[in-house]
Amino acid sequence: MRFLLLPVLLLTSLTAQAWWQDDWNFRKQLTVDTSPAGGDIAGTLTDVPVLVRLHAGNFGYFLDTQPKGEDLRFVAGDDKTPLKYRIESFDPVNEMALVWVQLPSLAGGSPNTFWMYYGNAAAVAGEENGSIYDAEQALVYHFSAEGTAPVDATAYGTKPAVFTAQPVSAALIGAGAGFTGSESLEIAPTSVLSIDPQIGWTLSTWVKIDQPQTAAVLFEGREADKLLRLAIEGTTLAAAYHDGTGNILQTPAGPMLTPGEWQHVALVVTAKGMTLYLNGVQAAAVDGAITAFSPAITVGRSAAGPGGFTGELDELGISKVARSPDWIRLAASEGPGAKLMVYGEDGQKDAGGGGVSYFAITMRNVTVDGWVVIVVLVMMAAISWVVMASKGLTILRVRRDNVLFLRHFERLGSQDVGSLDAEEDEAAEELQESPLLLALSGRHDHFQSSTLYRIYHSGVQQMEQRMPKAAGAQACDPSLSPQAIDAIRATMDGTLVRETQRLNAQMVLLTIAISGGPFLGLLGTVVGVMITFASIAAAGDVNINAIAPGIAAALLATVAGLAVAIPSLFGYNYLGSRIKDIVADMHVFVDEFVTRIAEQHR
Repeated sequence: MRFLLLPVLLLTSLTAQAWWQDDWNFRKQLTVDTSPAGGDIAGTLTDVPVLVRLHAGNFGYFLDTQPKGEDLRFVAGDDKTPLKYRIESFDPVNEMALVWVQLPSLAGGSPNTFWMYYGNAAAVAGEENGSIYDAEQALVYHFSAEGTAPVDATAYGTKPAVFTAQPVSAALIGAGAGFTGSESLEIAPTSVLSIDPQIGWTLSTWVKIDQPQTAAVLFEGREADKLLRLAIEGTTLAAAYHDGTGNILQTPAGPMLTPGEWQHVALVVTAKGMTLYLNGVQAAAVDGAITAFSPAITVGRSAAGPGGFTGELDELGISKVARSPDWIRLAASEGPGAKLMVYGEDGQKDAGGGGVSYFAITMRNVTVDGWVVIVVLVMMAAISWVVMASKGLTILRVRRDNVLFLRHFERLGSQDVGSLDAEEDEAAEELQESPLLLALSGRHDHFQSSTLYRIYHSGVQQMEQRMPKAAGAQACDPSLSPQAIDAIRATMDGTLVRETQRLNAQMVLLTIAISGGPFLGLLGTVVGVMITFASIAAAGDVNINAIAPGIAAALLATVAGLAVAIPSLFGYNYLGSRIKDIVADMHVFVDEFVTRIAEQHR
């Protein structure tokens, strides 16, 4: 079923190209999945709040928002209708945010898409405290990490008379309240929280216990002798109603809580009796008459004294109507491992006023660690391109000057290659004015890049040293011993080796880029994947859309590594083949030159 949802989401993303307002630069697609694979909600609900959990695993753009999320806006699937929302917490430093959004209508068994807009530096806060809940929601306590008394998030603003619970900074949804058996939360009687079985009444909260309880009172509403109580014995939940005349209505053997886990508990009261829900599923029910009363409420212990609760609570809510099973299932779908909310792609407003820039999405998801690796790879790429460009120009000049040198060298014909200053005929006179002879005379204005010229010049210098002229003589002894020829070859071979080293200089930087680039990219990818999974584990939100942006950004480091290695590989192979050709030409020239002087000066 999850795979059937993906084409629908893709179609929605392709067709919804309109942009709500041009002042907002980015948006994120959000979908409430009420299918059996998600929240498993069959009916249609109206004016319901849904929780949007943002963290590094599904939203890597906290730096693109204002410090407190003032620029967040939520728009319906038509991309026109603004939605009411309330920010419970927004922490851009730790990249965590909790936002409640009211959906006017939530269709069961199908995806319900809406948009989150952000990226407007001039926007002012637009959240609407209290108005995201319907009129039947009488109380909602989110609790505070500072341990202060909770503030009612509904429009009724009911304040607790007593609050001694300990703060829990990391509860199920933001902060929670901790109880050790003596703490309590007490609310004075108020008509808003009255229990009227004719229209119904609902208690909803998240509970976590670490050990079995002994007659622990989780919730108690008392007016004179009338009493409604939700208690835990061992790990078993049970609800009981006392009508004040000795009659007791109690649920049968109820559901059992699992120590160490957050679980959703709901109690629904109607004129026909009570129904107890655990994690959105009906767990126990009892039929019987219940009369209306306006109780004083105590959470965490009994108003009579004993029965203290030991554990943690989060998201305490009371409705003055009997909520439907679908409503309760929706509330229970906000827990750990929830599949209700599907976090889609982020889009950036393009020059045309709409559309999605997937490359921009990927770039903005890159973590700091990934950027460090990518910057290093960019530096390696720059160095490798500079090496390839400079080496390519050098090889081009060497090949050009070698061809020019060989053209003049071949014109010597059968002349004595060691006596280029001969003036016996017109050809020799022409050669005296040639660039080759000008270079040999010390004016190196020609063949500056020719490796063959430098080898040739070193050989000629060795010949001149071994054929000294007599004073006033016009010619030298033309004979050279085999040892002298071997010495000339050794000198030319030495020059050849040095020229080869010069040609291969800095080529090692390309081999480093070829072998090191992919490994650095892999390192960035692995670190990025680790951070993505760690953030998902911390937030408790696991789905493919939460993972995909972080994984895509992590893979960008591998792409960068390959972008460094592939051009360097091609460049290294091409330049290496050209260098081999030049070295081969140098070997051939040395053999040819030594052979010529051996023939002419034997």
